[in-house]
Amino acid sequence: MNFYRTVDIDWFKQRLVMVMFCVTAAFAILVARLFFLQVIEGREYRRLSENNCIRLQAIAPTRGLIFDRNGKTLVDNRPAFDLSIIPRDAKNIETTLEKLAAYTGLPLSRMETNFSENRGRNSYNPVVLAQDVGREVLAVVEARKFELPGVVVDFKPRRHYLYDGFAAHLIGYLGEISRKEMESDRFAGYKSGSAVGKCGAEKIYDRLLRGEPGGRQVEVNASGQVVRVLKTVDAHPGNNVYLTIDFALQQKAESLMDKRAGAVVAVDPATGDVLAMASSPSFSQNAFVDGLSGDAWRALVDHPYRPMENKAIQAEYPPASTYKIITAMAGLEEDVIDTETTVTCPGYYRYGNRVFRCWKRGGHGKMRVVDAITQSCDVFFYHVGQNLGVERLAWYAKACGLGRPTGVNLFSEASGLVPTTQWKRKQLGKPWHGGETINVAIGQGYNLVTPTQMAVLIAAVANGGTLRKPVVLEQVRTAEGKSIRRGTADILGTLPASEATLDILQKGLYEVVHDRHGTGWWMVRSGKVDISGKTGTAQVVASPPEGMEDEEEIAEALKPHAWFIAFAPSNAPEIAVSVIVEHGEHGSTAAGPVAKQLIEAYMADRESKTS
Repeated sequence: MNFYRTVDIDWFKQRLVMVMFCVTAAFAILVARLFFLQVIEGREYRRLSENNCIRLQAIAPTRGLIFDRNGKTLVDNRPAFDLSIIPRDAKNIETTLEKLAAYTGLPLSRMETNFSENRGRNSYNPVVLAQDVGREVLAVVEARKFELPGVVVDFKPRRHYLYDGFAAHLIGYLGEISRKEMESDRFAGYKSGSAVGKCGAEKIYDRLLRGEPGGRQVEVNASGQVVRVLKTVDAHPGNNVYLTIDFALQQKAESLMDKRAGAVVAVDPATGDVLAMASSPSFSQNAFVDGLSGDAWRALVDHPYRPMENKAIQAEYPPASTYKIITAMAGLEEDVIDTETTVTCPGYYRYGNRVFRCWKRGGHGKMRVVDAITQSCDVFFYHVGQNLGVERLAWYAKACGLGRPTGVNLFSEASGLVPTTQWKRKQLGKPWHGGETINVAIGQGYNLVTPTQMAVLIAAVANGGTLRKPVVLEQVRTAEGKSIRRGTADILGTLPASEATLDILQKGLYEVVHDRHGTGWWMVRSGKVDISGKTGTAQVVASPPEGMEDEEEIAEALKPHAWFIAFAPSNAPEIAVSVIVEHGEHGSTAAGPVAKQLIEAYMADRESKTS
């Protein structure tokens, strides 16, 4: 019995010794670590503790560049400096701001306003006082940094539009992210104060362009000044975007539309590539980057000719006589007319107790369909439209791509309007009248289209009937030059027309420009390239823009809009163009010459590259 008790006691003692050894070893390690931290490294950690700090600083990435289809740089970045203050480090914010204003000459009231508007909950986050301050302010702050605790100057690449106002509606511009945008899924991960695309390619391809931010771990002193950089993670630059537009052609389109309101859209009929998209008047993109004042913004918004609107895709106009392409197509396909059908035009068309006039007061005499397209005879198309009815006209218009967005990769594209009896009853609560069909047949009345829709339509007539979605993206490349995305040339459908019908339409459009009686013969016929096209004169609502008081301006604002849609060369089309000149009055004299000069410039450039 005593033997077993002796064994148990010995076993317990051995265990106790092992436990005590482990405890002693643990305490020894702990004491050694404390000695290392407090004695050997004590001075270093005391300094860090007293100065409170290791912080993380964000490094803004360089935003990707934007080029035209040939690699010409349209948008790049320039160096800029933002003046900020870190509330936690500032001893007395009011005093510091007063000193800063005295030393730099920056308005004190502006900095105080920016501080109150931009300050967040985290007192360690820098609050921007002034953007793009220049190197002289940087020099002042560096020289007096001990008198300006918490004041920092950050380097941030700033967007620079090399040709300010060039393709502004297509390229877009940058602006500070709004609260509403911050709350949306589209901008998940973005921080307050971030610059984001507000329209055009800058908005559509924002995530591809912006790059990946980096950061650095820094040690700062009690005044918030950086003592040393501990670790850096480099920012990754954004991808570069190549648009389908041709710089020279876009520049030509804008120069032709200078001081005139309207839009020009040029596309490649074979691919759908947008070669030019000009909306006039334009606006300064750099003004938004530099910070637009409230008065300057109101001047843009209140401008009677809407410079902030992309008229190529957002403005809606009656198509006028360009719509006669659809009326002729429907009439031929539905056997309402054929190539030998004649309609006599005395200069007017009677329907019930109403008289609808032809644009030519004396009339055109006997007209066949090709003649009617060539001379744009209203009476012929009144007759065809009345026999078709509004519902069949509407079906063909929709099948030709009208009444819905084209799908071009830009925000806020309008749908236009294809009126029907059901639409009128639902929207206006009134029945459809036969006389309204007559107006629809020549592109007036409730009809509404965008210039881009008409470019797609005339391109389809040119290429043999394929409706192609307009493409504005040529490709996206990484900063190293690797292609990671290309624009897709989707097919929207085909025109509801046989090959025979398309031949008739193409012949009529050719004669518009090349026949002596054609509406485009005098002003559009070119000695350099065969052009086919259609003129149009769209009546406007009889009321001037709001706020317009000058009688001459009012008279100008009530003039009709001028249309011309075209393709060239006629026998092997390489370009299709849609032009609308607001209040240009006549398509043949206002819009036609724009299309002609644009086509000539494009074909001359093509020939020079191939020769």
